[in-house]
Amino acid sequence: MTTEQVQDREEDHVHLELDQVFEFISGSYSLVEEGRLPYKGREVLYAVGVASLDRSCCGSGGCRFLRVPGYLLRWQYRTGEAGRPVSRVEPILDESERTEIRRLLERAFPHSQVNFLP
Repeated sequence: MTTEQVQDREEDHVHLELDQVFEFISGSYSLVEEGRLPYKGREVLYAVGVASLDRSCCGSGGCRFLRVPGYLLRWQYRTGEAGRPVSRVEPILDESERTEIRRLLERAFPHSQVNFLP
């Protein structure tokens, strides 16, 4: 892949505040941790969240999940409009890489749903 092709795939990622509660119709969620996973000479940026379904008509429950914005290119290189830090990432599009990274994250965070951001 050429440098130009990689730059075309780069995007900004706004870091959300940890422990901020986001409400939705049947519950809430919050991000509780942010980390970097070493992978083949690169770093994968991820955030760990927990969701609680406590206002659902069909019962209650919860889960832990991970959001993976992509490979970290530049860590918190600027501040966004809302005052939140912004990092530069490259989304992970290759399915075999996603599978390997998912396996590593599931080993570190058992019983978690791993979601790659587009």
